[in-house]
Amino acid sequence: MRLSRLSIVALLLAFVAWSPLHAQISGSPYSVTVPVSDTSSAQRDEAFATALGQVLVRVAGGQDLRSKAGYADALGKARSLVQQFQYARADGGGLSLQVNFEPGAVRRLIDTLGVSRAGVKPPVLLLVKGSDGQLLSQDDLGSLAQAVTAGGTGVVYPAPASTPDLARVAAADPAALASINQQYHTGLVLLGSLRDGGGDWVLVSGGKAQRWSNQGATEDAVLADAGHDAVGRVGQQLNVVSATVSTSRLWVDGVGSAMAYANLLSMLNADPTVRSVTTLGAQDDGIMLEIRAALPAAALATSLAAGGRLLQDAPHDGADASLRWLH
Repeated sequence: MRLSRLSIVALLLAFVAWSPLHAQISGSPYSVTVPVSDTSSAQRDEAFATALGQVLVRVAGGQDLRSKAGYADALGKARSLVQQFQYARADGGGLSLQVNFEPGAVRRLIDTLGVSRAGVKPPVLLLVKGSDGQLLSQDDLGSLAQAVTAGGTGVVYPAPASTPDLARVAAADPAALASINQQYHTGLVLLGSLRDGGGDWVLVSGGKAQRWSNQGATEDAVLADAGHDAVGRVGQQLNVVSATVSTSRLWVDGVGSAMAYANLLSMLNADPTVRSVTTLGAQDDGIMLEIRAALPAAALATSLAAGGRLLQDAPHDGADASLRWLH
């Protein structure tokens, strides 16, 4: 791989913007559904405030904003940021309110609160089997999804016709994770298996798997507890935005073409935590990058891998962190 040719191609393609189409079509971070008891104005305003709190956490990359001056006042004026809202009746008879906020207004509010924007975390793909061994549907996972979204992280569900191989995903197989990224645009997957009185869980983040088990009095309690636990684990990995800028050397393997190199640079430059990217050298299909970012090296690698285009890789000489590009 000739670096000079790659650099030229990268410069030509650097002006190509990443398309926000997927985020607008489904799983928008600015759209939240919250339960309500009735359609009164007071209940609606309370729901707007709850929904805005969740959206702010999402757009701030999971940072806790409750102690920020002006936060409580902003929630009290949530109605002014609402773009659209709609009531819906759940299968069980409960009532919910879907709220869509104006993206620009939310981003300006984040800036007003004095928070370093970390960018929206990718959603978590939910793959959960019931006690009968069958994959649970979206309707069955309401308490799990609610716990995850309340923590500022979105969720996506498997397409019925193309369920991933759960064993390969749990083993963090690169090909399986690459397929998930291509279809769902994420590197975060929560796999679960319910049993009487509890469940067993695997959170795959950027090619690394964390495993745990839990218990609960009801299935909904088990799912909600798993959702809270998953959000906490994701937060420990990704909610480390700093006010200072760190300089790290990052080795990225698997960059086997000029197009892959250009796509990698485009992705890095689109990351709100990244301030600058400099290519230091290349060998075979790997490149060494110097990156200035609002994250230390390990956290930066974890954050980038969570997006699904990269996997955390074995250490490389001279690099603070190593990743592998997924084709």
